[in-house]
Amino acid sequence: MKKYLFLLAILCTSISFAQTITSKQEEASVEQYELLKKVNQYYPDITLSKSVTNFYADGKIIDSQQDFDLRGTKFSSYKLGIEPGNKKVKFDYTSNEAGHVYGDVTIFNGNALRTTFNEKNNQIDVSLNGKSVYLKKL
Repeated sequence: MKKYLFLLAILCTSISFAQTITSKQEEASVEQYELLKKVNQYYPDITLSKSVTNFYADGKIIDSQQDFDLRGTKFSSYKLGIEPGNKKVKFDYTSNEAGHVYGDVTIFNGNALRTTFNEKNNQIDVSLNGKSVYLKKL
């Protein structure tokens, strides 16, 4: 009997915490576009685009991503995400030239701090406002 009550309690709890997640392709908000513009100013390999796909849960944005048409570009994959709060951009791309590169750019006190991991070169690069401040080859 205790097992059934326990399972019933878990079932009721999980149903009450269920969220409906929806996505909608729309124009970037002013805050999102300002973030992308600032990041692109220092790091031009981070593409500037006005179109985003926002993911909503209970009416709040929980994630934003950009989709790109890669035909005719040097990239075989290119993903860009904007975290809620519009302070961080995550990127992940692959090209023959650079290999697999991923990381993030965080806006902190008006500065753009970038952490990049490059698998092809096996290195980590930390940059501040477009200038490398730490480079480590592993």
